[in-house]
Amino acid sequence: MAPPPSAISMEGLDDTTAAPFPNPLTLPLEVNDIFGRRNKADKKQWGVAAPSVTSSFKIGSPRTDRPKAKRWDDHFTDETLLRKGSSLKQAAKHLSKPGIISLGGGLPSSEYFPFATLTSLVPTPPHFAESDTTPSTGTELRSGKHDLATERSIFDLSTALNYGQGSGAAQLLRWIVEHTQLVHDPPYRDWACTMSIGSTSALDMTLRMFTTKGEKILSEDYTFASAVQTAEPMGVGVVGVKMDAEGLLPGHMAEILGGWDAVKMGAPRPRVLYTVPTGQNPTGATMGKQRRQDVYAVARQYDVIILEDEPYYFLQMQPYVAKTAGAESQEPPPPRTHREFLDALVPSFLSMDVDGRVIRMDSFSKVIAPGSRVGWITASDQIVERYRKHADVSTQGPSGFSQIILFKLLEEHWGHSGYLDWLLFIRMEYTSRREVILDASEKFLPKEVVSWVAPSAGMFFWMKMDWRKHPQAGTQSLLELEDEIYNTSIEEGSLVMKGSWFYADPSAKHDTLFFRATYAAAPSDKIQEAIRRFGVAVKKSFGLVANGV
Repeated sequence: MAPPPSAISMEGLDDTTAAPFPNPLTLPLEVNDIFGRRNKADKKQWGVAAPSVTSSFKIGSPRTDRPKAKRWDDHFTDETLLRKGSSLKQAAKHLSKPGIISLGGGLPSSEYFPFATLTSLVPTPPHFAESDTTPSTGTELRSGKHDLATERSIFDLSTALNYGQGSGAAQLLRWIVEHTQLVHDPPYRDWACTMSIGSTSALDMTLRMFTTKGEKILSEDYTFASAVQTAEPMGVGVVGVKMDAEGLLPGHMAEILGGWDAVKMGAPRPRVLYTVPTGQNPTGATMGKQRRQDVYAVARQYDVIILEDEPYYFLQMQPYVAKTAGAESQEPPPPRTHREFLDALVPSFLSMDVDGRVIRMDSFSKVIAPGSRVGWITASDQIVERYRKHADVSTQGPSGFSQIILFKLLEEHWGHSGYLDWLLFIRMEYTSRREVILDASEKFLPKEVVSWVAPSAGMFFWMKMDWRKHPQAGTQSLLELEDEIYNTSIEEGSLVMKGSWFYADPSAKHDTLFFRATYAAAPSDKIQEAIRRFGVAVKKSFGLVANGV
């Protein structure tokens, strides 16, 4: 299949940059290279429940100059080691044999699927705004029931809506593997991808793979509440690592691991770190390159698996430039090319992982739609193989409707080039949203008791309260003060989240008071008004002016 026009992005070379001829194995993969360098795929690769192998989708020759991942047998739980996968799905590999008549698997005939076609109206690059996506300016994507048989497409409804492998459909998985290689290019040979139904499910599975009841994992001191609530029923505790404006502190992580007393802690030394390194939820903190390298070094020293949860990775924004009264804004221009955009992103843990100790969890939830319930993990082939066996007998693959809609959008319409254009578009949109909440905060929040750091990625704005200046600081607990401010904000008509809801370890002592706001959902005028109302609530609570006016 020829690449869609939107996938072709020409970036010129002058006679200096075009010479000399470098080793192609050491060059980063470019968007322009992908479609033309794909391995030839047999038609049977795309059939119902067809197995797929990441290595067949990687671009270029196998990187024999790179190391293979470490083996993780001693890190796997008994549950994971005992998983055999689905014998019924293993039989599906024979469906591609020419002339075979299957009376084996319980795959219903597609003639009983009540969907003949599925259409969606989507943006046409570079016009991504919602107002530009109309019947006259958008593009209608159509999926038919038998497009594979009629050679209209390699993915159709008869395939997408039937049972599939836990790894997801090969058609979309190929695109995911290429995207991962383009953006992260893991520096070891045997990395692989497999689909998930979102990062919360992926976290649930990976915790089962590497932790058992009574053990503990590490995380940022303030972390994604659902991560703690996923681990808790398993009997797995979370130990918080201290943070600064750039995320968790590698020195404190090393201090925890190096001084771990298994008897005192009632658990062996943690072997898993759960982290959201970019636009961290809830603090909005983003680790820089050196911070990530330092954290990775500690993980290697103590043989820790890193669960890199990165839903906000592509919500990295333009550098924040504080506005000075009476001066013109000197905002930097957006990236001009795909390579400039990719180079502007903070390198991922996956991109520096030479051991295969990083399990990266990606998702379309924050950049396409949360309801798609499509994500993927990237890890060593050994880890991915164990994960697939778990998925085959639990979640199975993501929804076939979601997969074919995303395939049509990402593979046949936008291509890798158009997707990067889309990511650059939302980069600028989120930059504008961040500016709105920062400008409103400068205008309406009392700086004598509220402070913040401008986020460089993600959706969240983290506000620190100087609770010691509260008139009830000597008579009420920290949580009581937090509750009072929260309820006052509700009374004023502004909803923000309590910082205590994000404690990694609620039993640990905390002496700071935070609130989290988001600039992701509400329109600009509503963001401004919500911050104004929150400012009134804070002033009332702290008794700064009469009635907060």
